[in-house]
Amino acid sequence: MGKNNCFISCFLFTAKYPEIKSLMVPDTRLKWIVCMMVVVQFLAFYLVKDLEWKWLLFWTYVFGSCINHSMTLAIHEISHNTAFGNNKALWNRWFAIFANLPIGLPYSASFKRYHLDHHRYLGGDGIDVDIPTDFEGWFFCTRMRKFFWIVLQPLFYAIRPLYINPKPISQLEVINLVVQFSFNIALYYLWGIKPVVYMLAGSMLGMGMHPISGHFIAEHYMFLKGHETYSYYGSLNLLTFNVGYHNEHHDFPSIPGRRLPEVKKIASEYYEHLPQYTSWVKVLYDFIMDDTLSPYSRIKRKLKGEVKQE
Repeated sequence: MGKNNCFISCFLFTAKYPEIKSLMVPDTRLKWIVCMMVVVQFLAFYLVKDLEWKWLLFWTYVFGSCINHSMTLAIHEISHNTAFGNNKALWNRWFAIFANLPIGLPYSASFKRYHLDHHRYLGGDGIDVDIPTDFEGWFFCTRMRKFFWIVLQPLFYAIRPLYINPKPISQLEVINLVVQFSFNIALYYLWGIKPVVYMLAGSMLGMGMHPISGHFIAEHYMFLKGHETYSYYGSLNLLTFNVGYHNEHHDFPSIPGRRLPEVKKIASEYYEHLPQYTSWVKVLYDFIMDDTLSPYSRIKRKLKGEVKQE
């Protein structure tokens, strides 16, 4: 849904269901959940330092990748100021840099800048870097190539902004980079290379060919013509801060993920009839095996008028 449609949708919803406005407040539990996840990964860094490599890789995929992917979605939550509220926006930015530590790749500051553009100008050509490049759509068109495209998703998400919509580096991005690399170096000197591999490989694997990463494809790829955004209401929402409630999230991005099920319950007449997924694993399988689907299966819009970016 585009910027104007989102505004109209929010206005109509809140006019008919004024109780939805009461959900637009920070999630007081979010900061404690994030702190707990950071501590869990710090403990894991210590526990894997003496593991055999085969067991290190096993636990990296089975456990570390899940936690790190979940942490990226916590950063997604924080980017909407749901940890401390809009009045303490800078607190949210610093907290996101802290949440970034176990991921190993400094991205929280950049993500916030680009992600808000995604909400304002969904599908906007040259603005929304969630849209694959023409090269991705042209090259990754066979089943095998689509498989490798999903495996390499983290790489494309990192490079795509530099090609589609490069922005001047901000002070927070520099701080994010310095803090993260300092942490990575300290981790290496403290416990050796294995925790660093566990950390970085967990992030890459968790955002590649992994059950949780099905949400990347499920959110906006057009499996059904005319339907741009889809929701998923399954159990993996427990690990992903309810990112599966994606129609609800785009309608009300200021509502924390924990409260999105309440939005669906309050305004069920708007959401129940929309196409939805029951399995992110099946989404990945169908995307690869369906020859009519590719990275081109997205709506791209030519934007008109003034464009205000983060």
